[in-house]
Amino acid sequence: MSELRRKWITAPLLKLIKKVLPPISETEREAMEAGEVWWDAQLLSGKPDWDQLLSMGPPQLSEEERAFLDGPVEELCRMVDDWKISFEDREISPETWEFLKKERFFGIIIPKEYGGLGFSPTAHGEIVTKISTRSICVGVTVMVPNSLGPGELLMAHGTDEQKQYYLPRLADGREIPCFGLTSPEAGSDAAAMVDRGVVCYGDYKGEKTLGMRVNWHKRYITLAPVATVLGLAFKLYDPDHLLGDKEALGITVALVPTDTEGVTIGQRHLPAMQSFQNGPNWGVDVFIPMEWVIGGRENVGRGWHMLMSALAAGRGISLPSLSTGGAKMAARTTGAYARIREQFGIPIGKFEGVQRRLAEIASVAYVLDSAHKTTTRALDAGHKPAVITAIMKAHATHGLRQAINDAMDIHAGKGIMDGPLNYLGNVYRAVPVAITVEGANILTRSLMIFGQGAIRCHPYLLEEMLAAENPDTKEGLEALDKLLPKHMLFQVKTFIRGVFHGWTGGLFANSPRGVGDAAKYYRQMDRYSAVLTLVTEISLLSLGGELKRKEQISGRLGDVLSQLYLLSCTLKRFKDDGSPREDRPLLEFAMRAGLHNIEVSLLEVFQNFPNRFLGQLMHFLAMPWGHSIHTASDRQSHACAELLMEPSETRDRLTRGVFLGNPGDGVDLVEQAFDKVCATESLRDKLKKGGIRAFNREAIDEGLERGLISGEEAAELREAAEAVNMAIQVDHFDHLGSGNAEPQSGTRAAGPL
Repeated sequence: MSELRRKWITAPLLKLIKKVLPPISETEREAMEAGEVWWDAQLLSGKPDWDQLLSMGPPQLSEEERAFLDGPVEELCRMVDDWKISFEDREISPETWEFLKKERFFGIIIPKEYGGLGFSPTAHGEIVTKISTRSICVGVTVMVPNSLGPGELLMAHGTDEQKQYYLPRLADGREIPCFGLTSPEAGSDAAAMVDRGVVCYGDYKGEKTLGMRVNWHKRYITLAPVATVLGLAFKLYDPDHLLGDKEALGITVALVPTDTEGVTIGQRHLPAMQSFQNGPNWGVDVFIPMEWVIGGRENVGRGWHMLMSALAAGRGISLPSLSTGGAKMAARTTGAYARIREQFGIPIGKFEGVQRRLAEIASVAYVLDSAHKTTTRALDAGHKPAVITAIMKAHATHGLRQAINDAMDIHAGKGIMDGPLNYLGNVYRAVPVAITVEGANILTRSLMIFGQGAIRCHPYLLEEMLAAENPDTKEGLEALDKLLPKHMLFQVKTFIRGVFHGWTGGLFANSPRGVGDAAKYYRQMDRYSAVLTLVTEISLLSLGGELKRKEQISGRLGDVLSQLYLLSCTLKRFKDDGSPREDRPLLEFAMRAGLHNIEVSLLEVFQNFPNRFLGQLMHFLAMPWGHSIHTASDRQSHACAELLMEPSETRDRLTRGVFLGNPGDGVDLVEQAFDKVCATESLRDKLKKGGIRAFNREAIDEGLERGLISGEEAAELREAAEAVNMAIQVDHFDHLGSGNAEPQSGTRAAGPL
């Protein structure tokens, strides 16, 4: 029977698979083999095991890690002046550099045995998050050596000699690293780089040594202008066959001291007015001994795999940490500002239009913080989920953009007038940088998240593709013959689940025990996991290799997978926090927004599917009732906005880790005004009942004269009014363009723009 099946079913299907599915290039194969699948595979199974996710528990910091956050990180934030860094000096002060080195900020991930801090991914993320709420420049400077760079590559792939020499020097700052990957000819498509080296013999330390003669041009390289050691990626060739029969050896990664003959460090780039060190570098006929290859001769040609492995983890920590910090800072400051800033005699946060924006900021901060915590928790446990970290990079930076844009709109003139008192402007300028680096978001969304995720997370597809590419047809046929019955059974189950949950609206979908009222959201998540799996199967079967080129379809399906992951983390965080009732507005707003976006993306897939009949069929099978989940109501928006405008445990929990400023800083002034306004609300009510709506010294004096308030109460109100007056000020400058303009804080209440 098996022989007949193999002859009449498997063999024709093997030919069809070879014809329909695209070949996997070597670089694509290495990218897909880097890292691993985790919760993303559960979401694309159609039946996620919620116990697997929820049983992980919340992330934890050790006593040493907590002490570092409360000590050196707090001290660093207090010594940093972001305005001075960004607009006066255009660089971090020497004192700050020395502090970073002394406290081993560049060795956060380096094991203690090599002189580093040896901290967990969670601690790494929390450190970068807090620093980024104070200064993007310092946050990036700390972030880069601890993400994609020589340190991580050395730990994973270096020789013992390389580790013993370089890791202690990187940990204490004797060596400042950078990593040269991007070139003018090849940005996101790093495999297309033209930087090349040729295996040859050269002179090294007075001896004839086997190595490489390398030429390169790199740009956009963070820390390059101050780096002492350059991690360098290039394509290596061996025309004289000094290493073997193969001529094109592939991408290779080496460590090159920047004082090596032939290396040129260019002048600085200025990325979106951000002052972290960034610039180009060149190499002309630079001789690199073979021992400089990370991992030695054995790792020649394995550079792409090494880089993808490093990115599989690094993408989930660095930029998501920075983005989470920015969103939380926006939530904290914008809620406070909306409470203290008044128009027409009432706080602007009481206007419904402003409340919707406040609610969206709060929701973004809540989702990003939840996803950030869950992802670093997974990394703590040893997972390296490549697709999930790509989701985190793309959607965290996009979420930061949304939160900062909304915050700028609410702050209005306060947000656009630059100076030391402006705590939003520099983050606003930095957002495009975060969105662009480590793989531009457009590429990540359109090609990577679903393009790789659908294949990597599918229980059988990748093995089937590899079987089809097996040069031994007999072996490929045998492998495929074992896979097909399992795949067909999977398809039948997927079809039943997807259609059943689609037609019943998820009413009978699965939800874990002990989640209370949140069970309805788990059921919807289960429903759309089943629907996504069904749509994925139909798309792969009908489009095959074409799906790779249908970037709009792939991008929308990637959005569904991304939202499912982000919302999974949000549900997990709510449970980890003890399901506090006061946090329910945040959960409801975030879940409704995310599930609504899932429905929009799926409907757009159905409407734009190349085969119109299949698109309509999927619509009929999976979402027969169309939109069933609406975004949050006005009542829910109001509840979320109020959480940001009132002192509470929820507000503190949501914005934990935000540096609240030094005395006199813009953030500190808004915080002080917020505290005083909230504390004197009942006294303001007395004035309002007497017909006095203004909040200034004259109005308070009138209330005192009329006996509406006592002398002590008047003093409290004057103090609060003065705090508000200070908080709403913006900076002004004399002699702009002279090169030595000095900012001055306003001393009068701001007038209309």
